[in-house]
Amino acid sequence: MDMQSGRLKQVMTRLAEGRRLTGEETEKLFTLIMRGEVPPEQLAAILMALRLRGETVDELSGAVRAVRACMTILPDPPEDAMDVCGTGGDGLGTLNVSTAVAFVLAGLGVPVAKHGNRALSSRAGATDTLMALGIEPCHDLDEQSRRLREGRLAFLAAPLHHPAMRHAAPVRGALGFRTIFNLIGPLCNPAQVRRQMIGLYDARWLRPVVETLATLGAERVWAVHGETDLGGSDEITLAGLSHIQAWDDGRFLELILTPDMAGLPHRPIAAIAGGDPAHNASKLLDMLSGQAGAYRDTVLLNSAVALHVSGQSPILENALIVPTLLRRNVELAAHAIDTGLALSALVHAQQGPHHPAETAHSPHMIQTSGLS
Repeated sequence: MDMQSGRLKQVMTRLAEGRRLTGEETEKLFTLIMRGEVPPEQLAAILMALRLRGETVDELSGAVRAVRACMTILPDPPEDAMDVCGTGGDGLGTLNVSTAVAFVLAGLGVPVAKHGNRALSSRAGATDTLMALGIEPCHDLDEQSRRLREGRLAFLAAPLHHPAMRHAAPVRGALGFRTIFNLIGPLCNPAQVRRQMIGLYDARWLRPVVETLATLGAERVWAVHGETDLGGSDEITLAGLSHIQAWDDGRFLELILTPDMAGLPHRPIAAIAGGDPAHNASKLLDMLSGQAGAYRDTVLLNSAVALHVSGQSPILENALIVPTLLRRNVELAAHAIDTGLALSALVHAQQGPHHPAETAHSPHMIQTSGLS
């Protein structure tokens, strides 16, 4: 389908009428958007129409394929690399959970290609907090790949890998509400990981995101959303139920997780309220240095699930979460913090190029750590 000029208007008319696009049509449309060939007023209308009607799995898959085709890919990543990230947009302004989880996983030998961005709905996004810790975005693809292979951790700042997104940025900013682009980012990891734990601001997107990634060849995906006393969270939470949709072992699963299943106490979401980048960085350092509390417990809970997604320490039997296995993973995550492995991963990330991570352990460490 030729999307240029009049044909583009036809697509806009179909969207305005509430009709759906095929995956191929959406891919062609978003390829034009990524090239900067869709005028701002038309792009705004397209994003508005998709938002009002609700994006389908075919449309989300087509858009993701277009964005992936334009992204700067990390060379030679480990086959077992994973990502753990949230979409943002929940408006809760919490401390950085998935960033802390990345250090825990790396400390346990799991290669993490952590995709992140500057703050959207909070005062300190992953990149903001990392910069406050002295971890600057790395422009060198080979160096990023080396860090991932040797140090088990690479932080992939979205703007460096998705330069074509700049064409949509002014319109997204002017609209001021969530669009399909808020969902696309976590689905377009530059290391092309096949294992992901993704936090979503709205539970209705759990299944579509999982189906989209399954369609695109993912091996294991857990999409999570927490219920809190102040609204939905794009993390697994201590404040209430967490809803999970998963693509796991070739099947779709729907799961519920509560803090008590992991042996952790319920805590209100305000207990992990964040601040500016310096504040969040300080809290992250304190937590990785052994400070107890809601932040640590939230990181332990999310890390426990991420260890399953990594393939190193399963928590499922008969398609159900087994509390004893989940608690074992909590202990593994606590071990990474209490022995300094997670903090060492942070220190090596601060050191920058050409400092091999001495704590880069084999993934077998997770199985032989002596914890039960």
